[in-house]
Amino acid sequence: MAVPDVDPYLLAAARAGVVLTCITRAKRLGLWILAEDGPHVGAPPSASRLNLKNQRATVHWARPIEPRARGSLEDSILNTLLIVADCQPHEAALAVWESALNLRLVEMAELERLPLGVAGRRLLQEATPFADSGLETIFRTRLRWLALPIRSQIWIQGHRADFLIGDRLVVQVDGGHHVGIQRAEDVAHDAALMLLGYHVIRVTYVQVIKRWHEVQDLVMRAVAQGLHRAP
Repeated sequence: MAVPDVDPYLLAAARAGVVLTCITRAKRLGLWILAEDGPHVGAPPSASRLNLKNQRATVHWARPIEPRARGSLEDSILNTLLIVADCQPHEAALAVWESALNLRLVEMAELERLPLGVAGRRLLQEATPFADSGLETIFRTRLRWLALPIRSQIWIQGHRADFLIGDRLVVQVDGGHHVGIQRAEDVAHDAALMLLGYHVIRVTYVQVIKRWHEVQDLVMRAVAQGLHRAP
């Protein structure tokens, strides 16, 4: 019998005989995920049937790299990352891996010793432990082809800029909290940066995630004019 305040995800996993894994487990670990399309669970390769009431669940049948203890309901960080590598689009998976490295839930050396597949090896080559959010990962990944230095969370004259491209092109990303006093501070910071010779582009989180072409167009036009270069 389950106690009244039991975690519904764990209860469902116990009843179905599965473990929470992939982006579902990543989210519960506090890792940055781009989106979750329903619960992701891991099942033993030998399982013949599952009692999944949630038919939207994604079931991962692959044999885990790290053995799962009997009765475990949540996957290990290593199993989670390797399943994410094969399940999620590259940039979404990279955001999860970099989030795990940044939070020190896993070390690069540990990942290097694993028998990784093609997707995992590519992620390992590109991942760094320095991204504070998946947004930084996605922004940097999508503009890598520009072959310009892109630094994130850079401090300029006592204020933090989201991204600095080249020497002088600053890109600020507004979230839902950029209103009221925060908005006034942002405007003042933009003015201070421009007086110092920086060019500032301000976009929204929704533009980066859902309307990337708008962001890329702004950056490309600024680069074409040499606004990323120091005078």
